[in-house]
Amino acid sequence: MTEEVRLSAWVHGQVQGVGFRWWTRARALELGLTGYASNKPDGRVHVVAQGSRADCERLLELLRGGTTPGTVTTVVDDWAAAGDPIDGFSER
Repeated sequence: MTEEVRLSAWVHGQVQGVGFRWWTRARALELGLTGYASNKPDGRVHVVAQGSRADCERLLELLRGGTTPGTVTTVVDDWAAAGDPIDGFSER
């Protein structure tokens, strides 16, 4: 059985106004994850993804991988058990 988890990742750097949330949504949907990516007032993007641990770990690797739009300097992650179901993956 696959463990379902919820990943919260705070992405620091030049990640607003560069298509980062759209790119994150596309990668998450390719992996079959649900959740959202939202801009924060301090310039970070908050990513919440829910699905299998392996798929969430892959998304985290992609966020840190250097091929994102903009410039990612740091990604701070937090893991929890999967919560209430989330429909789709949205940009907020």
